Amino acid sequence: MPPADTGASVTDRAAASPPSSTGSSASAAATDPESAKLRPGGPGYRRMSFALFAAGVATFALLYSTQALLPAISTDLAVSPDQASWTVSAATFGLALGVIPLSAVSERFGRRTLMTVSLTVATLIAMLVPFAPSLGVLIALRGIQGVALAGLPASAMAFLAEEVRAKALVAAIGLFVAGNSIGGMSGRIVTGWVAQAWGWRAALGAVGVLAVVCTVTFRLLVPKARHFVSRSVGPRALARTLGGHLADPLLRRLYAIGGLFMTVFGAVYTVIGYRLVADPFNLPQGIIGSIFVVYLVGTVSSAAAGKLVARTGRRGALYLAVGTTSTGLLLSLADSVYAVLAGLILITAGFFAGHAVASSSVSRTAKTARAQASALYQCAYYTGSSLGGALGAAAFYAVGWEGTVLLGLIAMVAAASITLYATRKAVAERRLLHLEKAA
Repeated sequence: MPPADTGASVTDRAAASPPSSTGSSASAAATDPESAKLRPGGPGYRRMSFALFAAGVATFALLYSTQALLPAISTDLAVSPDQASWTVSAATFGLALGVIPLSAVSERFGRRTLMTVSLTVATLIAMLVPFAPSLGVLIALRGIQGVALAGLPASAMAFLAEEVRAKALVAAIGLFVAGNSIGGMSGRIVTGWVAQAWGWRAALGAVGVLAVVCTVTFRLLVPKARHFVSRSVGPRALARTLGGHLADPLLRRLYAIGGLFMTVFGAVYTVIGYRLVADPFNLPQGIIGSIFVVYLVGTVSSAAAGKLVARTGRRGALYLAVGTTSTGLLLSLADSVYAVLAGLILITAGFFAGHAVASSSVSRTAKTARAQASALYQCAYYTGSSLGGALGAAAFYAVGWEGTVLLGLIAMVAAASITLYATRKAVAERRLLHLEKAA
């Protein structure tokens, strides 16, 4: 590991250095821009890491704040599961709509500024959400909140890439993703237990308080951007960039696979509360919220995805992710809480592995404008979450849990078919190349 860095800016270090070394330090920074960036060991890096972790916690706690509360919302507002599910789908769909235009806004006004504004607006809306007088108002507020939250995924990765040394980038992004995972899990657990004691409105208020703490923490700790260069991205230039990415067959397949995996995940976790609160389980709201601790399995499986790809290749890893997710779906059909829990573990592990493989492949495949390529993936990803939540709840309302499982299996068959097509295409290309070399 490199020597510990103070994390101070280039200017600060120059001011603290002896006069004789100032010129050489500036020259080194000019020759090697990476030397001026943050690296592990310094307070600047730690402040940045904690700031982005707090932002990740707030983002996912807010985004899925109503998911564990859907049975309670249905009962209190006298609405069906498919109607209540829109309190989740509206937020994820709003994020899907906002992530691409806000990625362009971040190029003009800065990542740090956009993240601060996004968190602040989303948190202010969170304080209004518990007082929504009707389902329609609640859904509208959640949709606006989703658009506001889109500023985080649209900016965070680019901010880290600009401010952190390349060798430390994976670890920095990993901590941000860990914040997403912890936020998604803790938000659901907190809302479950608070709702059991004081109702779903109090539970949403508790998430709002958590978001306030995270937003203040982020604003106090996030360092100033030292390497951001403002540039305007007009609508035409953005459209050309997006069109170029969508013209790439491999990127299109990766976007579709990410969306299909998220369709399963969105459907399962939107509906699972309704399944567990009813016969034969009859679990209380607090226990249902605690079920989301299985998110920790996703943290492990996504971290292991790199090793899996190294052993089996990208397509091999996707086949395993599809198989694991499908097995979990089938296992969840059993009327045993242990079987359902085991099924959720497999679904979560398979989803996070598939998501990690697909999302990392997007960054590797895109040769230019990677921020917009990733934004397109996130758009497909959260659109899948919205559709999964809405369609999964509708299937549950019409047929029962079997309908939700069938939807998930159809999505996994589609993901496997896309991967199989890519496999056959790759085999045919290798065979043709071999014949050309032989000739």
